[in-house]
Amino acid sequence: MTTTKPLVIVTRKLPDAIETRMMELFEVRLNLDDTPMSRAEIAAAMQEADVLVPTVTDRIDASLINEAGDQLKLIATFGTGVDNIDLDAANKRGVTVTNTPGVLTEDTADMTMALILAAPRRLAEGERMVRAGDWTGWTPTFMLGHRIWGKRLGIIGMGRIGQAVARRARGFGLSVHYHNRRRVHEEIEAELEATYWESLDQMLARMDIVSVNCPHTPATFHLLSRRRLQLLKSDAYLVNTSRGEVVDEGALTKLLTDGAIAGAGLDVYENEPAINPKLIALDNVVLLPHMGSATIEGRIDMGEKVIINIKTFIDGHNPPDRIIETMF
Repeated sequence: MTTTKPLVIVTRKLPDAIETRMMELFEVRLNLDDTPMSRAEIAAAMQEADVLVPTVTDRIDASLINEAGDQLKLIATFGTGVDNIDLDAANKRGVTVTNTPGVLTEDTADMTMALILAAPRRLAEGERMVRAGDWTGWTPTFMLGHRIWGKRLGIIGMGRIGQAVARRARGFGLSVHYHNRRRVHEEIEAELEATYWESLDQMLARMDIVSVNCPHTPATFHLLSRRRLQLLKSDAYLVNTSRGEVVDEGALTKLLTDGAIAGAGLDVYENEPAINPKLIALDNVVLLPHMGSATIEGRIDMGEKVIINIKTFIDGHNPPDRIIETMF
């Protein structure tokens, strides 16, 4: 690291308050027009920067890390997920990686709950009908959806967000079930009145709604494979606000098209921003543009965590959000 202000290169535009504070503390190169950096531009930035601040859409693979300048010692990502960064390569090069955990928990849980409500009650379908001028008035059998009160919700990944979803779900009368890499503490289970399933397969086959809230890691890629998706009941709904790669999107689209499951609420996609056109054509799917964490408060909190991580690191201490291990 340099003895003067470190050079911090930010790959995307951040909230004004965060960029201003960064300018006060560091030598900063901002992305003023918010155009995504190309791979070549990221490589060039890594040749100069003491600290790189990428986002979850920037792919920082082993090749980029191995070709980085020796001065690069910290990748302080603006986001919770780190599946876009090759952590092994960073560790071998002595590059510390940090993220921004915790601050998006409530925002993402809110959006998850919104989709849990929206998909069974056909909210997006109804909204489109009104805007198109196709609504002709109320009838007893018009736009019938499904009640969520008393239904079983299966949460995949009982971390911060999964637990926050469970708290909301209890308020809507849902019975909470979960699968996790490790069983949560019995006090948390008692608080959430949550039932633990060691077998994901067994849980999937019995749930009315399934919410994906685990991170994307090599272990969770296509965790919901074609085989597992086929275990869902024909009247079940799938909600995903985690990462698109956790679900086999092609298999999900086929099941939804065939009516093998009732519907889905999706905020993330396997190849985003590209979405399977067949998925877009379906009426039984609520589609959102990866906006689960998109609140002003959340983005500012993320930026403040990035700043704390950078400042702590350049002061010679371990940053509070250093990545050691990713799990669900």
